[in-house]
Amino acid sequence: QGSTPRAISIVPQAAPVAVFKLTQDFNNDQFPNKVNLGVGAYRTDEGQPWVLPVVKKVEKIIVHDDRLNHEYLPILGLPEFRSSASKIVLGDNSPAILENRVGAVQCLGGTGALKIGAEFLRRFYNGSNNTKTPIYVSAPTWENHNAVFSSAGFEDVRPYRYWDAEKRGLDLAGFLGDLESCPEHSVFVLHACAHNPTGTDPTQEQWKQIAEVMMRRKLFAFFDSAYQGFASGSLEKDAWAVRYFVSSGFEMFCAQSFSKNFGLYNERVGNLTVVARDADNLKRVLSQMEKVVRITWSNPPSQGARIVTITLTSPELFSEWQENVKTMANRVLLMRSQLKAKLQALGTPGTWDHITDQIGMFSFTGLNPKQVEYLVKEKHIYLMASGRINMCGLTTKNIDYVAESIHEAVTKVQ
Repeated sequence: QGSTPRAISIVPQAAPVAVFKLTQDFNNDQFPNKVNLGVGAYRTDEGQPWVLPVVKKVEKIIVHDDRLNHEYLPILGLPEFRSSASKIVLGDNSPAILENRVGAVQCLGGTGALKIGAEFLRRFYNGSNNTKTPIYVSAPTWENHNAVFSSAGFEDVRPYRYWDAEKRGLDLAGFLGDLESCPEHSVFVLHACAHNPTGTDPTQEQWKQIAEVMMRRKLFAFFDSAYQGFASGSLEKDAWAVRYFVSSGFEMFCAQSFSKNFGLYNERVGNLTVVARDADNLKRVLSQMEKVVRITWSNPPSQGARIVTITLTSPELFSEWQENVKTMANRVLLMRSQLKAKLQALGTPGTWDHITDQIGMFSFTGLNPKQVEYLVKEKHIYLMASGRINMCGLTTKNIDYVAESIHEAVTKVQ
């Protein structure tokens, strides 16, 4: 008998994605007071996912619109979605928009936007098919950043200094030092607001310093904007850094996600905003991105993009959406202030000001891996090994238990 090829049988087992493994472990836990502070999704004070009221309203509009069908969208996506999404992040009066040098690609979530941007840069940035360009991501950063650029073919993905563990804040000197010493034309992945995982953002003055060095050293800015409006409750404030870079004359990319600020997690609504040098260059860039999209997902889905488009282009719905976003942002801010107050009232060793200094969905608590392990195994509180917690997982019902458990972990485990 001839032997059958068995190549597939030697595939190694991949390690599970940490944050989703954490959720699986949480779901399998039978402890009645368990708490999930892992995956980055908004929860109400009842611990449930929230469908934004404006989203429910727009979904009904879509259902009753007999003009809509399921024909393919253009490869680059729904035109009204792309333009309205770019306006949200750049501002209606952006000089780049007025000069017709802004374009966009509808993508599968923020990850898809990063992926299309990475694939384009590898093919065309700083010379054709350049795998040697250094890609810099913050230390620490969202775990997918490293993987997206590596899988796109970049061979040199490096960290830049960002988090100062001792003072539990931004390492600005280290950040600026890495900007000064890196090779010219390097690509820097920047978090537009609500840095993941630390929740620590540069101030506006610090952003100005960062932009000055990046412009002088000819560095490329690739913003990741996953939390606009969701972080502070203000669309303008959360987009300040991106808009400042545009006003400073940067060509750049901005990956946008509407998972958090619209609650459309499973619809995978993303946008890659491209700010080009001029209209002609933009046209050529988008022509090549169309080729990349064609071999990746060919055409994007319509439902989530339609929800976002109808909301952003109707003054009444847009106003309602902003109120919905403020509701989410304010709940997160409330949980931050309450957790800090409770830890301070318990006399928990160390400083906890960073909990309210940080912004957005996540807090980098400063808990070490052994303390995290204690919380997971002994207290059934699930959080990332880095000590990152999702503030939305805290509720008025579990915050006392979480604060007391953190106090216990800090005092018992060094």
